[in-house]
Amino acid sequence: MEGRPITLALSSSKLSSASDPNQPVLQVSGRAQLQGQVKISGAKNAALVILAGALLCPSDCRIRNVPSLVDVARMGQLLSSVGVKFEQQGDVIDINAAHISTSQAPYELVSQLRASFFVIGPLLARLGVAKVPLPGGCAIGARPVNLHVQGLRAMGADVHIEHGVVHAAVPGKGRLKGAKIYLDYPSVGATETLMMAATLADGETIIENAAQEPEVVDLANFCRAMGANISGAGSKTLVISGVPRLHDVDYTIIPDRIEAGTFLIAGAITRSSILLSPVIPDHITAAISKLRKIGVQITCEAPNSIRVSPGEQHLATDIETLPYPGFPTDLQAPFMALLTLCEGNSLITETVFENRLHHVPELNRMGADVRVKGNTAIVRGVPMLSGAPVIGSDLRASAALVLAALAAEGTSTIQGLQHLDRGYEKFEEKLKKLGANIVRIEPPVKQKQD
Repeated sequence: MEGRPITLALSSSKLSSASDPNQPVLQVSGRAQLQGQVKISGAKNAALVILAGALLCPSDCRIRNVPSLVDVARMGQLLSSVGVKFEQQGDVIDINAAHISTSQAPYELVSQLRASFFVIGPLLARLGVAKVPLPGGCAIGARPVNLHVQGLRAMGADVHIEHGVVHAAVPGKGRLKGAKIYLDYPSVGATETLMMAATLADGETIIENAAQEPEVVDLANFCRAMGANISGAGSKTLVISGVPRLHDVDYTIIPDRIEAGTFLIAGAITRSSILLSPVIPDHITAAISKLRKIGVQITCEAPNSIRVSPGEQHLATDIETLPYPGFPTDLQAPFMALLTLCEGNSLITETVFENRLHHVPELNRMGADVRVKGNTAIVRGVPMLSGAPVIGSDLRASAALVLAALAAEGTSTIQGLQHLDRGYEKFEEKLKKLGANIVRIEPPVKQKQD
């Protein structure tokens, strides 16, 4: 996202390989009408960084509306591995980071979860030292950590990368120093990492060209609720005046705007009427605008609920992904599924990640007409899609294939559920309650031989 030194790429030819009988699949019979209300879960990307942010506080933190996801469980394992008390009951997590036992995050956890790299900021702020492996996660392009490193160095830390591990230390294990930092790109991860580090720094930190995403604002609000001094969240300039210590907090995560957008598209692609709640409409302005241009009806029935209803005709439109408040890259793949069935030609330009069009050959397998040139996809609308076996390459690509399957004639089987389970809470269960013909088929249990 912030340059290109670390690349995690997938070959699209490998995605459509033979079905793996040892992996679970979703079986979707399309063309079912959806109806009813769907509950939108807490925001995954806010929850993960707020869980990391709890490391800043030596007292009790209660975090509510946390989605039950594989990534959340992994973040819990990471926090436990550094000595944090971590307890989850339903959508409530209690954390106590009074006694952090180590400054080193384990490779086997960080390699599976990109968001786990966020702990470098809070660990460095609390302990004056941190050792965190370079991160993993979805294979959707280069998302290096150079902006995080440059920012921490500006705050007085010695930072070097050795054998795949980022070593950061404040001389004498003292406090970080306030600094003026300009981000070459409005990176969400760098903004959040540096904001957390600055909350306990000595002096004032100014972050220019900061990310403006709602999840950044949610993290700032969480830190403020613990006593941090932060202003400008949601704008391009963040100002953080360091404080010596943070206090206990009881905080509720915002609704997931990407899940909300995905269910809006589910209603549109199946030409169904669905009510979504809770949502914050201002967080999905770009998606709502594009749906209305297509011809989909979107109405706000209450301050925190939105209804999607079919329009008379769905027409093609162009999309360019951009940092917030632009069109979110995380909805590019789901929107492409919808545009395959819209009348006319659409142009989709992916500017945020360079490896985020792997869903194209899978949609084409279902009868879509999509061509790719560089980071641009040309989508020619077709009258119908057909069920087919497909494989999701990343989190949002897997969701897009489920959406396409909901609208397709016949039955589809979708692999790659390990991606889907990272980011959507009870996805097929929610769709089933709306009337979708969808079932998860687990692989047969192998019998042990004597």
